[in-house]
Amino acid sequence: MLVFDGVEELDAVGPWEVLSHWTQQYPEDGWNAFCLSADGAPVVGAKSLVLGAHHSIDDAPPLDVLIHPGGPGTRPMLHDPDHLDWVRTTRKSVPLMASVCTGSLVYAAAGLLTGRRATTHWASLNLLSEIDPTIITDVAARFVDDGDLITSAGVSAGIDMALHLIARFAGVERAREVRRYIQYDPMPPI
Repeated sequence: MLVFDGVEELDAVGPWEVLSHWTQQYPEDGWNAFCLSADGAPVVGAKSLVLGAHHSIDDAPPLDVLIHPGGPGTRPMLHDPDHLDWVRTTRKSVPLMASVCTGSLVYAAAGLLTGRRATTHWASLNLLSEIDPTIITDVAARFVDDGDLITSAGVSAGIDMALHLIARFAGVERAREVRRYIQYDPMPPI
């Protein structure tokens, strides 16, 4: 999980709760979850929550999945050649790239979503199409699994995507066990 200044906290912390519970409670599944930041230092989220990183992007162990969250911190990344180059380079060695919310905008700016199905936060769907008009946007999906690229809609949809990742890698029953443990049964009161 990449963290950065301006990350939308729930974009990172929601999937983190799901994936870290899975990897800690079911080590026999063979997965490990960790956070990385550009330099390995803590970052300040969009609403001032300080988030730590286990590794820098340069000293991280090999990745099987990279999750790029969204938030206001993604906007400068859309025009940051170093970050976009890192995303492209990482894509070459990481079998599965995932994003939460406006993290998909970064993937689009890096050229990863060209001609692919994708989604993002509802308020950024037009921007996703502006960045790359070839993207087939799914405006209704909580997440879109397009094989080696998974994008999720805004904020809380990252939890759904993380549960989907568990189902994909360890089976539906394991994902249900994790969902039960975190008591995620979305039925909004409003």
